[in-house]
Amino acid sequence: MLLAQIFAVAIFCIMFFLVITEVIERHYTTLACGLLTLILVFGVGLHSWDAIVETLNFHSIFTLDFWWAKEAHESTSGVNWATIIFIAGMMIMVEGMARVGFFRWLCMLLAKTVKYKVLPIFVTFMVMSAVLAMFIDSITVILFLAAVTVELSQLLKFNPVAMILAEVFCANLGGSATMCGDPPNIIIGTALGYSFSDFLMNTGAIAAIGLVFTVVYFFLVCKKDYKDAGKDVDLSTLPTPKSAIVDKTGFAISTVIFLLSVVLLVTHSATGLSVAFIGTLAAVLTVITAPKHILEIMKHVDYKTVLFFIGLFIVVGGLEQTGILELIAGFIETISGGNMFVMIGIIIWVSAIASAFIDNIPFAATMIPVIQSLAVTTGMPLTTLAWSLAVGTDIGGSATPIGASANVVGTSVAAKAGHPIGWGKYCKLCVPATVIVMLISTIFIFVRYL
Repeated sequence: MLLAQIFAVAIFCIMFFLVITEVIERHYTTLACGLLTLILVFGVGLHSWDAIVETLNFHSIFTLDFWWAKEAHESTSGVNWATIIFIAGMMIMVEGMARVGFFRWLCMLLAKTVKYKVLPIFVTFMVMSAVLAMFIDSITVILFLAAVTVELSQLLKFNPVAMILAEVFCANLGGSATMCGDPPNIIIGTALGYSFSDFLMNTGAIAAIGLVFTVVYFFLVCKKDYKDAGKDVDLSTLPTPKSAIVDKTGFAISTVIFLLSVVLLVTHSATGLSVAFIGTLAAVLTVITAPKHILEIMKHVDYKTVLFFIGLFIVVGGLEQTGILELIAGFIETISGGNMFVMIGIIIWVSAIASAFIDNIPFAATMIPVIQSLAVTTGMPLTTLAWSLAVGTDIGGSATPIGASANVVGTSVAAKAGHPIGWGKYCKLCVPATVIVMLISTIFIFVRYL
C-alpha cells in the first residue's frame, strides 16, 4: 500500500505542476497521468484489477440510475461520467446557439435597450454575465460577451478593460449559483447527489447577495471611466440586434432547446432525470434540428476539456483508492481541533486561495472525498462542507488571471483587441472584489449553517 500511495501522490503532484505551468496541453497531461495511475498505482502498487474497474466506472453508464432515479444518490468513486456527459452535451447545445447568433443578439438587444449609454451597459452586462453563467458555461459566456464588449468599445469609443474584467468576475460569481454554472459545482452535484434547486437555494443565495455588492463595487470604482463615454456617437450608425441573427429558424429552435434544458435542470430533482440525461437530450435535439450544420457544430466543441476531465478523475481515483484523501481529511480535522467554525473557515479560504493560483476543477474533484470523510468522522453536515467547498473554489478563482478558465478567455479577447491586461491591472481591480465576496460568503455560511 505504501508504494501505491507514493506513486499516487507523485503522479498527482506532477500533474498539478504541469497543469499550472502549461508546459504541455492540460488534456495530454491528465490523460498521461491517468494512464500512469492505472499502471503504477493500481497495477504495480495495489495489484488490483477491481480498483481499475471501480475507477474507470464504465458500468455505471449502463444502469438505470445513471439516467433516471427517483431519489438522489451519491455516485461511485472514479470517473464521474455524469459530469463528463453533461458538460459535453451542454457544449454541443451552446455551439448550436452560437452558430445562429443568439449571444451576439442578446448583447446588442440589451445595449440598445439602455440607448447605448456606456455606464448602463456596464451594469447591464455585469448582471447579464452572472445570469447567463447560471445556465451556460462561463467560458462561453465570456467568449461572446467580451467580444461584443470590444465591438461596442470601438463603436462608442471607450476602454473595454474594466468592463471585461467586471464581466469575468460576475460570470464566475453567477456560475457559483447553480449546479450547472461552474465545472466544480457540476462535479460536486453529481458526486454527492445534489440537485439544481439545492445549489440555487444555498450557493445561489450567497451569489445573489454577493452580486449586489459586486455591482456596487465595480460601479463606484469604474464610474469615472465610463461616465462620459459614447456621448458624441451617432446612434443611427450602430448595428441593430436583428443583424446578429444569421439563421432565424435555427435561432427559434435553439432558444426552445435552451429553455427546455433550463426547465429540466430546475425540475430534475422532481422528475428524477439525471444531468447526464438532460445534457444528452440537449445535444441530440441540437444535432437533429440542424442536420446541415452538424460538422460545423461538432468541430467547435471543446473536446480537450472533456478529455481533461477523464484523465483528472482517474488520477484523483488513485488518491482515493490508496487512502491519501482520508489522511488529508484527518489532517484538517486535527488542525481544526474539531471546531466547526475553524474547519469551515479552512475549507472556504484554502479553497479560495488555492483556486486563485491553480485550476479549481482538479482541486474540487480532489476535495470531494475529503469532505465526505470529514462529514463521517466529525459529524459535520456534508451539505455545509459542500457549500463551503463550492463557494471557495468558484469565487476564489476570480482573484487572478489564471484562477479560472473564464479569466484566461476574457484577458485573451482583450489582448487580441489591443488591450493587454497584466497581473497588476487585473489583481488591482479583482482582488478587492474577491475578498469582499469571500467575507460575505464566510459570514453567510457561519450564520445560516453553524
